[in-house]
Amino acid sequence: MLPGCSQRGDQVGSNDPGRTAIASPDAQRKASPRRIDAPHLPNPIQVHPKVISGGLPDGEKAFEALQSLGVTTVISVDGMKPDVETAKKYGLRYIHLPHGYDGIPDERVKELAKAVRGFEGKIYIHCHHGKHRSPAAASVACVAAGLIPKSESLAILQLAGTSHHYRGLYESARVVTPLESALLDELSVDFPESVEVPPMAEAMVAMGHTHHHLKLIAEAGWRSPADHPDLSPAHQALLMREHFTELLRSEDVLKESDLFRQSLRESEQAAEALEDALRGWAATSPAADAPPPEAVRRHAAAISANCKACHRQFRDVPLSEK
Repeated sequence: MLPGCSQRGDQVGSNDPGRTAIASPDAQRKASPRRIDAPHLPNPIQVHPKVISGGLPDGEKAFEALQSLGVTTVISVDGMKPDVETAKKYGLRYIHLPHGYDGIPDERVKELAKAVRGFEGKIYIHCHHGKHRSPAAASVACVAAGLIPKSESLAILQLAGTSHHYRGLYESARVVTPLESALLDELSVDFPESVEVPPMAEAMVAMGHTHHHLKLIAEAGWRSPADHPDLSPAHQALLMREHFTELLRSEDVLKESDLFRQSLRESEQAAEALEDALRGWAATSPAADAPPPEAVRRHAAAISANCKACHRQFRDVPLSEK
């Protein structure tokens, strides 16, 4: 559970959404989850007629698309701060209920279930890419709320492309069971627009964005992508190095194991070497079709490999094993 709230939403009490009358689950749902056509939303999955899972709504067109789909409530399970202001422009309510890749805590399952069970209109649940945390959240929320049968819980993750490396997310979808209506009726939840996340989690979110930019640059031959001319290869490598440097200075990381800190140091060194290699290559004024030096690919691969290994060992361990 990511603690702390910076902005508070409505307190659910006498106007409890869990008490809103809704049609029976059988009358509301189709036979199975399905992909839907929404070009400005990443990986949108219709989990239930009133619940859609997907990726970050980024920009005006994405929120306009949500509005056109009939969405009235957006739930972020991602660590980054939601774009509350743009959502409000389109009449959408934002709720921030973040969780990690290690699974969805029981209390968070109850909060998600109460939201999807009670709020009127359609609900869009998102993480960053819409592939891992949001389909897991939508799955457990709908099963726990009695909107879909437990037999469909894993199918939602599989359809979304959730990586099997995230064992905690699959475990949450596998063990979830419907909650008693009385329990959800009595549950009082403060649904916040935005919550403060721990500094390390916030740093990891920023690092994830930079890593994504480096992937786009790599796909463009280690040049600025045509659709993102603002992304300078060497500068993005510099930003990645700074992420690792700042993390290594943080009090949270100082409390972690020597193995964890060593992984960060190795990634910091690889990012610095990547920046040097990119700047050195750019200084030679390479031809437009010239491939980058082997060192560029080697250092980039080292960063990705370190990240994956660190995630497997420290981030993605299921809650039940911690």
